[in-house]
Amino acid sequence: MDKGQANRLLGYPADARLLIINADDFGMCHAVNEAVFRAIGKGLLRSTTLMVPCPWSLHAMHFLADHPEIPFGIHLTVISDWVDYRWGPVTAREKVPSLINQAGYFYNFEHMPGFLARVNLGELELEFRTQIEAVLAADLRPTHLDWHALRISGRADIFDLMIRLAKGYGLALRVMGRSTIEIVQSQDLPTNDYDFLDSYLVDSVDKSARYVQLLRELPAGLTEWALHPALDTPELLAIEPEGNHIRQTDFDFLMSEEAKNIVKEEGIILLDYRALQEVWKGK
Repeated sequence: MDKGQANRLLGYPADARLLIINADDFGMCHAVNEAVFRAIGKGLLRSTTLMVPCPWSLHAMHFLADHPEIPFGIHLTVISDWVDYRWGPVTAREKVPSLINQAGYFYNFEHMPGFLARVNLGELELEFRTQIEAVLAADLRPTHLDWHALRISGRADIFDLMIRLAKGYGLALRVMGRSTIEIVQSQDLPTNDYDFLDSYLVDSVDKSARYVQLLRELPAGLTEWALHPALDTPELLAIEPEGNHIRQTDFDFLMSEEAKNIVKEEGIILLDYRALQEVWKGK
């Protein structure tokens, strides 16, 4: 793996420590949207990714239309999360039957293995394209693609589809896993040098202290953190009662003076996907 490639392609010295902090799940609910509004204006947050099928996506898209300077990506979504709060395809349901359950919603996270075993790739592409086109039709200009909850390490065909979509629409792509990072780097495209950090996989006990440690130890090259900020409002606590305040903790860290000071002290360069997008578009 060429751990200096992203720095070289983006025009930074080999020893520069680059970090993208992205807020996933924009549009999921009001509590998420409000946290993103605040953290991207006054916190460390540098970009976000929009869940087009979700109930609060229109609210998020109006915000992005009013703030075109804010970089954002599309959080390609074909997995739902909770029993009582669900979403389904943007495409007409009769065109994507392999993506939905009998009630017409996306399959929940725990049903993902079965979903991935029988999903029709053509229908998946149609839904992905419909989500992207919905954003473009709103006259919004995304920077990149990533995806919500999908575990595609064993599905090279789905990852290849995402690369095709990213290149076709002139977007960058978040990459997960050493093998896929190497595939993208072999095409001389910038991507994160290390597997991105998913805040849901960080132990909730002393989570902020762990973030501080990770900032202090951030290696040279390009790193991405996928955080999930939200506010512990009654809405969020009703949607995700077992969330253990994961999302509020992420928001608090992004807004903390301690985190901002560490970034300055360590000389960490905060980026968003616009820099990567320019290189991807040129390939």
